[in-house]
Amino acid sequence: MHAPAKPAARMERPTLAHVSDPILLPPGARAVLTGPDFVARGLAAAERDRERRWILRRPRAVRRSFVKDVIDKAGDQERWMLLQDDDTRQSYVDEVGGDRQANWLLRQPRKVRESYVADVIDG
Repeated sequence: MHAPAKPAARMERPTLAHVSDPILLPPGARAVLTGPDFVARGLAAAERDRERRWILRRPRAVRRSFVKDVIDKAGDQERWMLLQDDDTRQSYVDEVGGDRQANWLLRQPRKVRESYVADVIDG
């Protein structure tokens, strides 16, 4: 008699630091995130939270994309991050970090990341 087969181990979806946490904007935050670079970068210098400091240091176009795609549309932050350009993703790894799996995934070619988004996040 054979022992019953064990179910396959469930793969955990890597997460990007705090990217899965819901975002609640304090008063004035939208104006800062969508405003001029000098305003956002000035506030970044005083920010203690690595993720907030990181987004405040990004170019205005990246911050606006984040507001539009993640905050306004209640989009998936991980999905947004994986579809960003190389400089944006690498800066996240360098300045915020994450677990090894998330950092590995952020460094993959676009086709690999798009496949992950389609099969794991959207699938």
